[in-house]
Amino acid sequence: MRNIAIFASGSGSNARKIMEYFVDRNDVSVQLVVSNRSDAGVLKIAESFGVDSIVIQRQTFYETEDVLSVLSKYEITLIVLAGFLWLVPQYLVETYIGKIINIHPALLPKYGGKGMHGMHVHEAVKNANEAESGITIHFVNDHYDEGQIIFQARCQLSPSDSPEDIARKVLQLEHKHYPEVIDQLLHRF
Repeated sequence: MRNIAIFASGSGSNARKIMEYFVDRNDVSVQLVVSNRSDAGVLKIAESFGVDSIVIQRQTFYETEDVLSVLSKYEITLIVLAGFLWLVPQYLVETYIGKIINIHPALLPKYGGKGMHGMHVHEAVKNANEAESGITIHFVNDHYDEGQIIFQARCQLSPSDSPEDIARKVLQLEHKHYPEVIDQLLHRF
């Protein structure tokens, strides 16, 4: 059995798609949701799927290795970031080298880095008059959005697209491709 932990800070739409994708599988299981916000919508989604969840505090996450004990208890094979806004600490990156992935709502290396998440990304893409945007799924290292790229998908943009329009187009790509790429990646383990 390959077990997934989803780290998320927000509403959890990607987490929901991942849980839906693997819900009937007997070889892969979403075992745990880790959030840094007690009010994150992803926690209710986890509960609705019968997936355990924990809320972590910044000090605990960065100054202890307590989260490793939790991940070990659940025998986590792969950590999937789905809108998790904290930088992953070095101890976690080193323990799970090549086993932590993230999805970014733009075509990296453009529009990545600290503070580039959500609508900030789509506004930057709009302001640059880009003809396309998309998603990047990449391995996580100890720098925001700098890990090796695993997969990218693109969508065409119109000059009349608002940042909200761009966000909708990009989210469709996220929902379509992230679970599939996770599935393909798990075959390597």
